[in-house]
Amino acid sequence: MARQRRLDQKRGWAFGLAAFVVKPVLLALTKRDWRDGMKVPATGGCVVAVNHLSHVDPLTLAHFFYDHGRIVRYLTKQELFTVPFVGRVATDAGQIPVARASHDALHSFDAAVRAVESGELVAFYPEGTITRDPDLWPMRGKLGAARVALLTGCPVVPVGHWGVQELLPPYGKPDLLPRKTIRVKAGDPVELDDLRERVGDQTPSREVLEEATDRIMAAITALVAELRDETAPAERFDPRKAGVRAYGNPNKRAQDGGA
Repeated sequence: MARQRRLDQKRGWAFGLAAFVVKPVLLALTKRDWRDGMKVPATGGCVVAVNHLSHVDPLTLAHFFYDHGRIVRYLTKQELFTVPFVGRVATDAGQIPVARASHDALHSFDAAVRAVESGELVAFYPEGTITRDPDLWPMRGKLGAARVALLTGCPVVPVGHWGVQELLPPYGKPDLLPRKTIRVKAGDPVELDDLRERVGDQTPSREVLEEATDRIMAAITALVAELRDETAPAERFDPRKAGVRAYGNPNKRAQDGGA
């Protein structure tokens, strides 16, 4: 296990409750292979960009960041905030509601910008949902993480992970035993300085955002390839080209919402 840091951040009741309830469960069900977590800055505003494999990976990734001294804030689907008690916990924990596939999503990015500017660690799933790639490789990314990074000037730390899909497969049933090994690796900050210079004080163009997003996804994919000890596909999966629904269970024809 790699060197870790003590958590010195202020934590609310919701985080304390989650740590008390969730962490022992994760310790019982998983083995952890944490790599290079010290590459996540100990303090200051930062975007971490992560691949999305399972509905449970926000918990295992929060465990990774916790063990390296940071509390993470996620952009979370808005529907979660309407669930009794769960929504209250999410609000107290500082999670950011997102109305996906909506113009209201821009307000979420504004909230993410404010969080980063106030020194928070904000996690993005650039894919926007659990990967649709048949072999679970990171797929084509959306522009939100790049937009926040270019607007704030904060570092973007790529994080790849593998193994949580064995605990809870995408849209499948949990497989709790035997214990599953969760591998997580943080990378060096994605190089975006040249794009920041190109943008200056202007609003980033779509071309610049797409270039930044491509770099972010390439960095995440390289980390996942290392964890899997496999070669990633030459081209990232694009749900639109493949005719796969963007959100919800791709195996069901009529279902709204979902991750």
